[in-house]
Amino acid sequence: MKYHELIITANHGGKRVGRGISAGQGKTAGRGTKGQKSRTGKGRRPGFEGGQNPLMQRLPKLRGFRAINPAAETVYTGQLNDLGVNIDNFTLADAGLVSSPYVRVKLIVKGDLKKKMNVKLQAASITATEALQKVGGTFTATPQVKRTSQEKTDKPQ
Repeated sequence: MKYHELIITANHGGKRVGRGISAGQGKTAGRGTKGQKSRTGKGRRPGFEGGQNPLMQRLPKLRGFRAINPAAETVYTGQLNDLGVNIDNFTLADAGLVSSPYVRVKLIVKGDLKKKMNVKLQAASITATEALQKVGGTFTATPQVKRTSQEKTDKPQ
């Protein structure tokens, strides 16, 4: 291997600017003359528009914050006594206990269960499942019911 065949790129630094006219990047070092951009040190912050109010400050702001995953609606164990043996989102929506059969529903203990029932919902507290099992019922966790494309188009305006 000869000296001119060496491949040395790891230690190759940047251009040495401002080292005289023969170096190719001498005097002003490619920065032009005078002005804020020719000086060393920190430049302008991102979004700076020369004293004009920046775009992100000019635009109107949105009020509040909307969670990506809306909170589950709650149903209490005492409310299930008047319903049938098999309980799911559609049963609860028909009874008026939840706003829609397509929302997430969680079962929580509040009131006593008087009969055996099979509950199929998205979530339940540990004490609620224990209360169901004590009466002889079962709880099954099911995924949230999705709307079909036909139901979305049939919705009244």
